[in-house]
Amino acid sequence: MPDTALVRRARKIDRALAEAYPDARCELDFDSPFELLVVTVLSAQTTDRRVNAVRPALFAAYPDARAMAGADRDTLERLVQPTGFFRAKTDSLLKLPQALVERHDGQVPPRLADLVQLPGVGRKTANVVLGNAFGIPGITVDTHVGRLARRFGWTEHTDAVKAEHEVGALFPKRDWTMLSHHLIWHGRRVCHARNPACGACPVARWCPSYGEGPTDPEAASRLVKTQGRA
Repeated sequence: MPDTALVRRARKIDRALAEAYPDARCELDFDSPFELLVVTVLSAQTTDRRVNAVRPALFAAYPDARAMAGADRDTLERLVQPTGFFRAKTDSLLKLPQALVERHDGQVPPRLADLVQLPGVGRKTANVVLGNAFGIPGITVDTHVGRLARRFGWTEHTDAVKAEHEVGALFPKRDWTMLSHHLIWHGRRVCHARNPACGACPVARWCPSYGEGPTDPEAASRLVKTQGRA
């Protein structure tokens, strides 16, 4: 069991982040579990904004798993090219819907064990889909969540699965999905990998890493981003 003081501090941080980011949510646009699964795969090594920009044309051409499974490769590559690494992503977007059709009748399964068996889908992507498309709590340990969890002293692990379990033990399961959003929004806007805006941080009083970035409020405020990036 985690230390009681650590649990209390962690939950204070999450409550403060919830107040700081009342609109926190998944910043990828989607209208169905299939769309969310696809855009999450596309979001690797690019911004959510760029993925959202290609989404309308992509799903106009291939609205479901069966359509995308039969996609013309060259056409699909052109559609996803702006997201970068488009050849590898096209490979994933051909194999993934084929597996959905063959194993799940074209539907996205609402189970972690099934999702992680799909081509190109790991726990991070699976938890994004479960939490945001199905309302099933999950912690999404992306680079932001992992970095902030270590800075807050919630875990020392760089291994995403180990970090996921340690962080999860600090919070009620019902809070996991929103916790992920709070951390991702804070990581994108304030608690940057380099030069975090410590002097403009709403959770500075509870952060054991306070001082890694500028503590002067004016200097820190210049580092704050108003819009998130992947």
